[in-house]
Amino acid sequence: MLYRYARTLVALLVLLAAGASPAAPAAEPLLVAGKQSLYQRVVARPGSVLYDEPSTTSPARTVVPFTALYVYERDEVAGKAWLRVGTDSHGRNLGWLAGDQAIEWQQSLTVAFREPLGRDRVMLFRDRESLKGLVDSRDLQTYRALYDDAVTGEMGADSPVAAIQPSANPDIQENFYLVPILDHEDVFLGDHQARMLKVASVPLEEQEATETAGPVDDYRAGVVFVIDSTVSMGPYIDRTREVVREVYDAIDAADLENQVSFGLIAYRDNVEVRPQLGYLTREFADLQSGLAPDTFFEQVAEVGAAEVSSKDFREDAYAGIKRAIEDMDWRDFDARFIILVTDAGPRTGDDPLSATGLDTRALRQLAQDKGVAVWAMHLLTPAGAPGHSAAEREYRFLSTYPGIGDFYYGVGLGDVDEFGGVLEALASQLTEQVRKTSAGVRPVPATIPKVGEASELARLQQKVETLGYALRMRYLQKRQGVQAPTVFNAWLVDRDFENPAVQTVDVRVLLTRDQLSDMQDVLRRVLEAAEEGLLSPKGFINDLKSVAASLSRDPSAAPGSTRVAGAGGQNLADLGYMREYIEDLPYTGEVMNVSLDDWAEWPAREQVEFIHRIEAKINYYTALHDNTDLWVSLDGGAVTGDSVFPVALELLP
Repeated sequence: MLYRYARTLVALLVLLAAGASPAAPAAEPLLVAGKQSLYQRVVARPGSVLYDEPSTTSPARTVVPFTALYVYERDEVAGKAWLRVGTDSHGRNLGWLAGDQAIEWQQSLTVAFREPLGRDRVMLFRDRESLKGLVDSRDLQTYRALYDDAVTGEMGADSPVAAIQPSANPDIQENFYLVPILDHEDVFLGDHQARMLKVASVPLEEQEATETAGPVDDYRAGVVFVIDSTVSMGPYIDRTREVVREVYDAIDAADLENQVSFGLIAYRDNVEVRPQLGYLTREFADLQSGLAPDTFFEQVAEVGAAEVSSKDFREDAYAGIKRAIEDMDWRDFDARFIILVTDAGPRTGDDPLSATGLDTRALRQLAQDKGVAVWAMHLLTPAGAPGHSAAEREYRFLSTYPGIGDFYYGVGLGDVDEFGGVLEALASQLTEQVRKTSAGVRPVPATIPKVGEASELARLQQKVETLGYALRMRYLQKRQGVQAPTVFNAWLVDRDFENPAVQTVDVRVLLTRDQLSDMQDVLRRVLEAAEEGLLSPKGFINDLKSVAASLSRDPSAAPGSTRVAGAGGQNLADLGYMREYIEDLPYTGEVMNVSLDDWAEWPAREQVEFIHRIEAKINYYTALHDNTDLWVSLDGGAVTGDSVFPVALELLP
């Protein structure tokens, strides 16, 4: 892609040598208007067909939904628009696609709706002018009238609102959908900067509605305890077993067998430094065996505290959580929870003894990718007092669930009785949510008290209730066949209209598994070259920016956008194409906001922290790539390099 002119010259020489006319069409995609290196791209809608000629009577082949295609030629036949497209920029797999089967998409950004908790659902407007007028006037009365009509489905033909976000988010893995960003406009909503986004919403397939009235018996909750099993943890391990036994008794009394399951993973610390610890992580019970109480207790009977201390008071909690995320089979569970129990701070990715290389942000994203909520029971024992504040900061961030807040609880002085009481209350609450769902009781939204208005436990319980509401609504609407609205060329605003401090959508980049692997390889080589002194600070920053810019515009071009990947010693910045890659993008990642001046002004510690964040992201890519059950095969087949996943922008460079 970066050598458009060189390729064109080679193509012309080949044509001349073969006796062909230089006027023959260049085997190269069309450029975006006003650009020198950005090609026109479209996304194929579900059900699209590729023809050999611009006619529906010519031989045809189906197109995998959401395939990104390069546009080589545009034509109009009998008043119908046609596009000659290919799967890459080298002229392969060419064919003709009807214009109404293509979505113009000149960058790879898409949005995912956030869970509508504590805020209004997102309305999609038919045209820019209607939304812009409402934003500029901040007419809350008109907004509320439009919103109420949208919620009740009473939008008339003359309503400016085309659709509204479902009351619970569709599971993007169960029913994949794409919401490409087609255009944007910066606006102010109250005192907050916001963006109006022009989008198309394209579900992969229609779902059949399922009758949901009355009791249901297939709503299932999976709870995995990730327990620190170092020297000081013996009493808490015993108390956890007692709580689980009580909950199993409650499950049996409520006839909820096979609907609530427990698993348990114990962790310690780096065994290369302390071999006597025995293990870094160990799975004692998985969610399948945890469906049977006798099996669970037989397997966890051996869980005990280590007899030797770790190197310091930190333990590798993230290794235990990562194993629970990746190794547990969560597929049959609608509500998924990890409960961390520890008296020590974690080893984050910048710690030389970390087994995961993941920082807190990357690990939290991995859990959210899997649909798992992480809760942290932090035992504030006197022995760990020096590290309490730092550990609390990490665990609060790790356990934050979008739209609700953190699921962190600090047990004062590590009191065993308080710990047991809190754990019992939370576990019983989860069981009660399953019972209500099975009995057909419609969930009711909860209100989370503000800090100071209720005890820490009461606030945590209300958060659990709010999360349970969201999960139960998602489950019920999945049974009803609810999915993202199917609209084209609609407009939305990315913040809550009445509370603009709240963001309503997450920005993602649609990547294939092969593209993620290529990006990971390029970034790792950039870091290695920088560490070996082969790149100047300017080269290092420009290489990172080149990869980041390519990902937002054209992920398939990322490996060729930087010198480290063998691009002839040049990258986008050297070739003068950086600006056109980043201009008009509504959102950019962390790297794009770093200038060479910023880097020069940063103290060495801040530079090292920046590099550690990049390394943590690379380790996240490895984990994401290897979690094959997260990837969506758009053709319905097995997971391959062409399978896709919408990667969160904040986890990209």
